Amino acid sequence: MPVPEPPSAEAGTSRSGLDSLLQELRVLLQGVQVLTGFLIVLPFQNFARIDQTEKWIYLVTFACALTSLILFSAPAAQHRLQWPLYDRARFQVLATRMIIIGLVPFSLALILATQLVVSQVLGAGPAFAAGVLVGALIVGAWWLFPHATKTDRTLSQR
Repeated sequence: MPVPEPPSAEAGTSRSGLDSLLQELRVLLQGVQVLTGFLIVLPFQNFARIDQTEKWIYLVTFACALTSLILFSAPAAQHRLQWPLYDRARFQVLATRMIIIGLVPFSLALILATQLVVSQVLGAGPAFAAGVLVGALIVGAWWLFPHATKTDRTLSQR
């Protein structure tokens, strides 16, 4: 029995928006997969020399990476399970929310992974500074800059 096609009334901008969203997911998924893979391997390679505090930081980092991996891959799984999509606009809104929510634990995972690496190479003080620097870069590039440019675009269209 053939699978019915989704209604074409939503095919225009909703389709291109969905394609754009899925492409963004591909980029985010690669980053979080690499980080998660690194974190999975870490305990099996000389993990004993990491102090107890860093082990807890590692566990929080790993939990954040896994959480973001789950949230970033959820739209792809839902897209496949709900196929054919009859309400592309609703799916796109929900997928966008999952991506934005997933950016929070991914941001924390990147900050904490930076702290872990730098603490092993240079010590606790530089590790804290590196974590703050990465956190500031993430806040600026991922959160503040897009918000500021969205506001500028809105104002320039008036």
